[in-house]
Amino acid sequence: MSVLNTVPFMKPLCRSPQGRRHTLPASEFRSLSPEDAISVFEIEREAFLSVSGECPLHLDEVRHFLTLCPELSLGWFEEGRLVAFIIGSLWDQARLTEDALMLHKPHGTIVHIHVLAVHRTFRQQGKGSILMWRYLQYLRCLPHVHRAVLMCEDFLVPFYQKSGFKVQGPSEITVGLLTFIEMFYLVQGHAFMRRNSGC
Repeated sequence: MSVLNTVPFMKPLCRSPQGRRHTLPASEFRSLSPEDAISVFEIEREAFLSVSGECPLHLDEVRHFLTLCPELSLGWFEEGRLVAFIIGSLWDQARLTEDALMLHKPHGTIVHIHVLAVHRTFRQQGKGSILMWRYLQYLRCLPHVHRAVLMCEDFLVPFYQKSGFKVQGPSEITVGLLTFIEMFYLVQGHAFMRRNSGC
């Protein structure tokens, strides 16, 4: 998978209705808010329904997590348009249970990554890997976070292994006929990353 190029990007010039000029960054990473929920769900629905027939999060659940813990989300915007995102929440047990699908445990030390999705027109460009790399670097800035966990279908295991995740074993969670593999990533180097990453 590719890493993010450091080539400077051009900012498109826009005109507001009042005739003032303003610019939108060609590429921007930021936490998501409840106002982003519909864009998030549209990308997620298209990405997952065609493959598995199920969405990890429904629209009300997207809003739920973006209200409770927006700081554990990350969106990639190009010219103001959402093209990829991750949504996470805090968890406080070694393994994921059914409760982890809907609960945010504010005092947890584990980030449960619920979903990573890329808009269909931006796939096969390495964006998922880049976004995950940036998200994991961001987690290093959170001193209370020690681990990230997720569950995925078998065919996605190699993708997450390339990002540094290790297989924990079969998940006890099932959705209809779907079964999952649980994976984890050890978040380390908090102090070093905080000093040198502008966190």
